[in-house]
Amino acid sequence: MYALQLTESYCPAQTDADLAESTVGSVLRDAAARTPDAPALHEVDGDGNLARSWTYAELLADSERLAQALLTRYQPGERIAVWAPNIPEWVIAEFALGLAGLTLVTVNPGYQPRELKYVLEQSRAVGLLLIKEFRGNPMARIAAEVTAAIPAIREVTDLEDHAALFREAGPLGSLPEVRPRDEVQIQYTSGTTSFPKGVVLHHHGITNNARHGFARMEMPHGATALVIMPLFHTGGCGMAILGGVQFGCRMLLMRQFEPQRANALIESEGAIGMMGVPTMLIAMLEADAAVPRDFGSVRFAGSGGSMVPPELIRQIMQRLRCAFYTVYGQTETSPLLTQTRPGDPLDDVLHTVGQAMPQTELSIRDPATNAVLPVGAVGEVCARAYSLMLGYNDDPEATGRTIDGDGWLHTGDLGTMDARGFVRITGRVKEMIIRGGENLFPAEIENVLLEHADVAEVAVVGVPDPKFGEAVAAFVRLAEGASLNDAALIAHCRANMAAQKTPKHWIAVSEWPLTGSGKIQKFALRDQWVARLSGD
Repeated sequence: MYALQLTESYCPAQTDADLAESTVGSVLRDAAARTPDAPALHEVDGDGNLARSWTYAELLADSERLAQALLTRYQPGERIAVWAPNIPEWVIAEFALGLAGLTLVTVNPGYQPRELKYVLEQSRAVGLLLIKEFRGNPMARIAAEVTAAIPAIREVTDLEDHAALFREAGPLGSLPEVRPRDEVQIQYTSGTTSFPKGVVLHHHGITNNARHGFARMEMPHGATALVIMPLFHTGGCGMAILGGVQFGCRMLLMRQFEPQRANALIESEGAIGMMGVPTMLIAMLEADAAVPRDFGSVRFAGSGGSMVPPELIRQIMQRLRCAFYTVYGQTETSPLLTQTRPGDPLDDVLHTVGQAMPQTELSIRDPATNAVLPVGAVGEVCARAYSLMLGYNDDPEATGRTIDGDGWLHTGDLGTMDARGFVRITGRVKEMIIRGGENLFPAEIENVLLEHADVAEVAVVGVPDPKFGEAVAAFVRLAEGASLNDAALIAHCRANMAAQKTPKHWIAVSEWPLTGSGKIQKFALRDQWVARLSGD
């Protein structure tokens, strides 16, 4: 823990961890040099069974072979989209593109034609690597239709057709020199509030950030790690893969997340951690309640990507008897800005997202004036660090709105910082509910509701109200066997919060509108509520 005594909500960069001049390719080469015969990657097929595997030497060899083959078909600096679930070829392509100086454009395998067309055109991709189908989505057919109207796409390649994937269209040459601050990926933000923007990331940011995250979670070198986060997300291809490689981990890569199978793998393979967005962890706990597993190998669990409810953390720590860490950040920051440590005091683990990551400046600022606020005051979380994106692809205006003239990235998240530098996230600037001129923070209300036994998951949003401007609406997924009892939930809220924070509207839901990375799309819930009210 950093020993800080702050007088304002500004934490200077801490230098307890170094910044390596690393690239995506160099971290794999270093791992293969250290432990060439150690297990690196193990495929988990769609049925939850262990399938193909690679040592670090084998993973490097396949990645370098693919890099050389790709350079007979593309030029360094060009952009190649990858549209597939969590398969080993995705990982090999990630390292190959990095080694070749090509930019990886990540694409959600659930995308439909309009979304795929947008990403391919906006990113200026010239190639597409994909699989034929995933969970009923006819990806090859969609790609054929979409790319027929995009002349820039020169080649569509099936990742699972190795003859096509590793095809050499000319003589092989040497791999180029790739620099740490070269662009490496374009990731499209999850779209919880609007259509996604292309975030251009660099090697230096994603490799160092992943290493710092694994170090703070106290990941042992060579441990077995279960990868359930989608690879098109920074939590997957960034944190899980690049962190895992730098710590010499054996990575169990699940083609698709299924909680019962994930729990079984932790038990059978001795995985050391349970890591995923809150919706994944909730599903794994529910699966364990139905079919209990032996989680004796688990030393820690972790989550992030959205607010982690304190009650969920308590349940995991009690059931798994392990430490817990919470991460906070966003795609634009590679992604981590803060993280708790396994040994932090329980109150900090439950109610904060920890202190700043190494080499990262953080501040809490008044959204209206941009002034740094006193400790404890609610404002916008801002960051200045090595890990910031190069910018939004082909959108300098959006980049300028996000990163100010002094280099501070404005996250759009509301939070507080205490004198020790611990940060609490209270919500989004645009999600903040203004009821009768009073600011209400959804996360606070959600955390209280999650303490009620009838509530499995909840999302609190502001909806139009003729008297107060906005009213609080609670969308609730009920625990098994429970029914929506407004009176009981209202009484629970009144006993634990000020009356004005109690939701006015209660809506039971069976499933959520989710982003590809598992975040609840609150704007979609609000739009659905307004449409029902108006009879549309």
